Parts: sequence; C-alpha cells; structure tokens
Amino acid sequence: MAIKFLFPFVVATLSSATVAVNAQTFAPLQFAGVNIAGFDFGCGTDGTCIISQTVPPVYQLSGVNGLGQMQHFVENDGYNVFRLPVGWQYLTYNQMTGVLNETQFANYNMLVSDCLSTGAYCEIDIHNYARYDGEIIGQGGPSNEVFAELWYNIASYWKNEAKVVFGVMNEPHDIPDIYTWAESVQCAVTGIRDAGATTQMILLPGNNYTSAEAFVSSGSAEALGMVRNPDGTFTNLIMDVHKYLDYDNSGTHAPCVTNNIEDSWYPLSTWLRENGRQALNTETGGGNVDSCVGYISQQIGYQAANSDVILGYLGWSAGSFATDYVLSQVPTYNGTGWNDTLLVSMAMSPMTNMLVATVV
Repeated sequence: MAIKFLFPFVVATLSSATVAVNAQTFAPLQFAGVNIAGFDFGCGTDGTCIISQTVPPVYQLSGVNGLGQMQHFVENDGYNVFRLPVGWQYLTYNQMTGVLNETQFANYNMLVSDCLSTGAYCEIDIHNYARYDGEIIGQGGPSNEVFAELWYNIASYWKNEAKVVFGVMNEPHDIPDIYTWAESVQCAVTGIRDAGATTQMILLPGNNYTSAEAFVSSGSAEALGMVRNPDGTFTNLIMDVHKYLDYDNSGTHAPCVTNNIEDSWYPLSTWLRENGRQALNTETGGGNVDSCVGYISQQIGYQAANSDVILGYLGWSAGSFATDYVLSQVPTYNGTGWNDTLLVSMAMSPMTNMLVATVV
C-alpha cells in the first residue's frame, strides 16, 4: 500500500515543498540506505572508544548476520548504500596513530567486503566525534599529520574500489574553531587523494554533530566550502549532514515531532544550490511509530524534490543493535526471510516511497 493513502498530509506537504524549491525538475534521489553499526559500540561523544564493547556485525566474529541484513536491504528494499561506523581506537588497537593494526583492520575489512559483495556503496565512517580520548583533532589532540596518515592508510587499501565512500569523521561537536577544523578535514582529504583514491566520494562533516539545521548558521558550510581536492576542484567532496526528528534532535526518543523542512532542509538546500554543492544525509530516523512514518515520509519527499543538491539518506540504525533499541531499523529473520521494522517498511524503503533511483 502506498504511503500517500495512509498519510494524506504527506501529499500536501510534498506539493508545497515542490513549489518552495521553485519547481525544480524532479529526479529521484541517488542513494538510500542504512547504517550497519557495531564496530563503533563502546565509542562515546568524547572520542573515547572501549574496543572490548564492539559487537562486529560480521557473523564469523559475533554471530550478527550483517551480510544477511545488507543483502535483504538491497534485494527487497532497493537500498544501495551502507554506512559502516568504526572507532579509530579499534583500527589502531588503542594507539593514537595513523598506522592500522593488521588484525583489527582485517576484521573491519570483513564487513566492508560483505558490503561490497552486495553491489552497494560502502561508507567508511570514523566514529570519533572529531576526537581521540577527549582531545580534538588538530586542536590539542592528534595532529593533522596523524589524522592525514590514518586516512592515507585507509584509502590506500580501497583506492581502486569505486563504491567505497570516505566519511572523514562522525559528528564533530563543540569545536572551538570551525576554520581550524576545516584545515584538519583538508588534511584528511589530501591524504585520501594522495593515496590514489582520486575519484571516490569524500564526506565533509561540520560542527554541532554535523546537524543539517546548524550547518549553514554555524559557519560549517562556509568553512568546509573551502576544502578542495589537490587539483583545486571540489568534485565529489560532499557535505555530510545528520538530522533526527524527535523534539530535541537527539535521536533518543521514539516519537517524531517535525519533518525538519522549514528549519533544516530548506535553508540547507538553498545554500547548496547557491554554492554549487551537494549533501548526503548519513544519519536520520525515529521510532517505529506512526508519527515517525508520517514525518520521515515528508522529509524524504522534500529531499527528493531537491535531489539536485541532496543526494539521499541513510537510516540509523541496523547492524548489531537489539531489535528493541529505540531507533532500531534491524530486520528480523523469520527462518525463511527478513521482516523490516515499521519505519523502514512504511517510509524509508525505496520500494515503498518510490523516490530513489534504484526503483524508479
């Protein structure tokens, strides 16, 4: 059953959204997917990561069938991108260095290889909040040189994989100087490109937990807009934004209270279009309740109406989360197939919303 019949107010909202963007010619979103979490478990917003708390979404390592989940999402929902969070400490075995630990990296690469085997795009996401053990990268913590070395070594491994996406950092926050942070991001970008990954997408994260609502007003857009490839272009340098729909934008409450259009997606899409840039919404979601089905449907509809500048969305989260996690998008296996959560089946699945290139 199509969403518009269950939630008639979505139609009106999408119609007004289309008008608001000056009748941009509709084209489907390029990407839709979900986070496959677990290698980031134990990481806090202060950049500490207790690696003994990781639950890798790799069957051979934990019994969690991340591959089965991803295969289901691709084959039954039309997803084509997965974000694969991992703690910096996990990759270097608790050393503040850019040198990868061979065993730890091999474990993480099992997940990346599983992802690539589905034919989807796979985002490498360092889930450290612009920090290492409480200290901000390039501002009292790891040097920009160490950060660049980390990304050089990561990118060297996947430099020939066109469908690997490099997510420079998860949710920077409380950054004293956004322009200094942009310099750190520039070092990471240069490291990735110098490693030979010259064409893949790189995602640039801003302050305020890379909030879509604050991306322009906080100065993140302006600062990150100056980040360039070594050849001076910004080709495939994509703004990385998050946005939840609960009352405090924390992503910790089941009910949704907003579609984020007026305060987040409209000003962001306006800035992107005026500056010739694009963004990818790499975290969004809500509880498996009717309010979130309605508001997420409106948000995705607006994003699709602005698909020239907003590339797509990824839900938070599947992978190693328990199915009773407040924002669970973990499908359940019934012995013969997978069953999606309410939010995925009724709103986020491209097979339901028909707003993503994989199904249109």
